[in-house]
Amino acid sequence: MDFGLSPEQEMLRDTVGRCLAETCPLDHVRSCSETGSAVSDQVMAALHDIGLTGLLVPEVHGGLGMTLLDAAVVAEQLGRAVAPAPFLALSVLAPLALMLAGSAAQQAEWLPRIASGAVRFGVAIAGIVEERDGVRVRADGGRLTGTALFALDFAGADYFIVGDVSGRLHLLAAASTGVERIALQTIDTTRSIGELRLTGAIAEPLADDGGLAARRLRDAGRVLLAADSLGAGEAMIEKAVAYAGEREQFGRVIGSFQAVKHMCAEMAARHEPCRALVWYAAHAFDTNPEEAALVACHAKSLTGEVHRFVARTATEVHGGMGFTDLLGLHFWFKRIGFDRQVLGGPERVRSDAAQLQGLTATT
Repeated sequence: MDFGLSPEQEMLRDTVGRCLAETCPLDHVRSCSETGSAVSDQVMAALHDIGLTGLLVPEVHGGLGMTLLDAAVVAEQLGRAVAPAPFLALSVLAPLALMLAGSAAQQAEWLPRIASGAVRFGVAIAGIVEERDGVRVRADGGRLTGTALFALDFAGADYFIVGDVSGRLHLLAAASTGVERIALQTIDTTRSIGELRLTGAIAEPLADDGGLAARRLRDAGRVLLAADSLGAGEAMIEKAVAYAGEREQFGRVIGSFQAVKHMCAEMAARHEPCRALVWYAAHAFDTNPEEAALVACHAKSLTGEVHRFVARTATEVHGGMGFTDLLGLHFWFKRIGFDRQVLGGPERVRSDAAQLQGLTATT
């Protein structure tokens, strides 16, 4: 056992890893990207077959009733495979929103449907992290008006969990009158993201808890993005080390050159501490809410910086080949870039951490 994972979590990691190795090879990722699809039905079906759509849904509602640490283990494997499949919003944030702020009736209605795969959710809470150019969502009399940017797991979503300017969460049907959906193109073609333009769209509010549920969603999202980056970074390191052991120059494999050795060693040395921090952040979310937000900030900030370095250095180890589509390194490179910025880049997240510790004034 390594880094404190339980045998059950190790089994979960291995099961998801094998599933993705079979259903999501690089050629499949490339095919999805070339057709402009950020969602692979093949991968989604495989993940559903092993119960991941209901990973966090309580057993009483037909799910597995697992924890955010379990979800982080899954996210790490998804990052390793650069899997083009919804997970963060559909299987983690949406169920969490309903469990944290939904009424008993709302939970009974929606959680079983999420677990069974009968309904797909996206989540739009970027506005609670930072406001861009005055863009925000306002709620008035059960209707939402404004723009929700960077909705996660956007393609194919039947419903969205939307955060308003006050931090309250709302359940919105994608087909409602007054909802305009605009798909956004990002650097990462394996993730589906979009924008919701709302003009008096009818939505069902979740409990008004002063924004606590929305903040908890933000923290969970940051931990899962850090875990995804962890998996993507590890894959890039492994590919760089393997390439260095087979590519020859001047009659020697390049891995025998001291400069290349140092590049690979530094990637590994920076990457490994991230693993314990990410897993502890997920554990803190599950067991210690008082420090969960701060540790989530630390995890996302550190992985954002470390894995940007890993992505760049692993590409350099491959030389000119690193920039080609043949090797596909760019999929992991861009996945890491996406994970770094969504729900707050390192600078924003460090600012939030400083505020949580009372080192700066709340903005």
